[in-house]
Amino acid sequence: MEIDKAIRECDDRRLKTKYNNAIYVIKRALALYSIQEVALSFNGGKDSTVLLHLLRAGCFLHQAEEFNSGGDAVDGGKTFPIRTIYFESPSAFPEINSFTYEAASIYDIQMDIIRLDFKSGLEALLKANPIRAIFLGVRIGDPTAVGQEQFSPSSPGWPPFMRVNPILDWSYRDVWAFLLVSKVRYCSLYDQGYTSIGSIHDTVPNALLCTRNSDSSEEKFKPAYLLADGRLERAGRAKKNSSAVSGKSSSISNGLKMDNLNSGSMLSASVITVGDEILFGTVEDKLGSVLCKKLHSIGWAVSRVTVTQSDIDSVAEEVERRKSIDDMVFICGGIGPLHSDVTVAGVAKAFGVRMAPDEEFEEHLRHLIGEKCSGDKNEMALLPEGITELLHHEHLPVPLIKCHNVIILTATNAVELDRQWDCLIELAKSNGILELMDPFVSKCFATTLSDVEVAQPLSKLCAQFPDLYIGGYRESREGPLIITFEGKDLSRIEAASQSLCQKFHPGSFSKIE
Repeated sequence: MEIDKAIRECDDRRLKTKYNNAIYVIKRALALYSIQEVALSFNGGKDSTVLLHLLRAGCFLHQAEEFNSGGDAVDGGKTFPIRTIYFESPSAFPEINSFTYEAASIYDIQMDIIRLDFKSGLEALLKANPIRAIFLGVRIGDPTAVGQEQFSPSSPGWPPFMRVNPILDWSYRDVWAFLLVSKVRYCSLYDQGYTSIGSIHDTVPNALLCTRNSDSSEEKFKPAYLLADGRLERAGRAKKNSSAVSGKSSSISNGLKMDNLNSGSMLSASVITVGDEILFGTVEDKLGSVLCKKLHSIGWAVSRVTVTQSDIDSVAEEVERRKSIDDMVFICGGIGPLHSDVTVAGVAKAFGVRMAPDEEFEEHLRHLIGEKCSGDKNEMALLPEGITELLHHEHLPVPLIKCHNVIILTATNAVELDRQWDCLIELAKSNGILELMDPFVSKCFATTLSDVEVAQPLSKLCAQFPDLYIGGYRESREGPLIITFEGKDLSRIEAASQSLCQKFHPGSFSKIE
């Protein structure tokens, strides 16, 4: 059988392991259910294409073992014996439809074309046929993968059947390694820069694969298998008319509230630091204030800075509260192998997902700390299932972790935070993971006037300039009072500060540079 032969003769040990595990799941399913009781849900995408050929190989090997003939009793995988379901949609790409029907013809696939929605179509199909299990090309990271195992009963409210997921633990890299090594056909859209294909209304080529000819402005796209970071395969899933603040089209929203960004609306962030040592007073939290300055430098307002206990429930409670209020949440501390390092688990609980092994992240950890980072002992490679995006940068030994609108930073001091922030900003400029806006500007004045003397004028000024932050503080009770003006519009800050100075004798305020 050509698929099995190609994989076993290749030098990719990881792919061989993935292949063997998937074939085991398929053979186990075929031992539990007859050929008449199983079906394949095919949609023409890369994952479905991988699953189709895994099933061809799996059926061949299962029948060969069953007849104990080394394959002589079967047809070499030329005929595909499993009933295949294809949900034809008017919003599907024509290339997807063409590829699907071409595959059906080449591999002699018995295909049921369903023109209903997925749930209604399944109900009708299962009512008319004795299907008990359906093979699905679901992978961890897909929106529908959360909570699924290799064998998972259908969800409540759906017709009863067993979901069989042979490639659940496959990465984007694994999928393309299989397709390229096996030399099988796949949909032509993947050679045009599409990395994850939905409908014609919500799918565009992945901007990360875009190349421009220096002699023209024409955009061209590299093929999907050249995408360096598989975590960004869904970057092309967006409204085709979406746009970023810069006015350039963007296909990545990454959990940000994208409405009205062009109107200059404010984006807010919160900062969470995890650590009992801070609450005990053993060490001082210096990262929170540094992050606030950095967020202000890209135009983000910080709504809250909190320190929470090194406890999963405490982290989850704070993250759950802030992620629904703010556009982005930054969390640091509590990252590592110690019993008190619970930040990632807390984030998973806040989103209601489990922790699952992430092989790509484990590879990075192995390069960093060696072979001690492997096997069941490697709890550091457990990440929130189905919502994790790894943010890669050449100057980061380990990628940053992003879960929807929560970014987990691993910095333990200001120097490390500077490096991680610089990398994050570079990534934001290239793929839009973080909206970059005009920075906040500020002016500070010192005065020897008493708090009582300036209190009422400042209150009136706040009402007159509601778009500015106007505040005051003292570094010591005997020292000068510092008045601060912060906002996005320098002319408004100038007007507010002049208005205050005019209310008092000349020389009452001195500008702090």
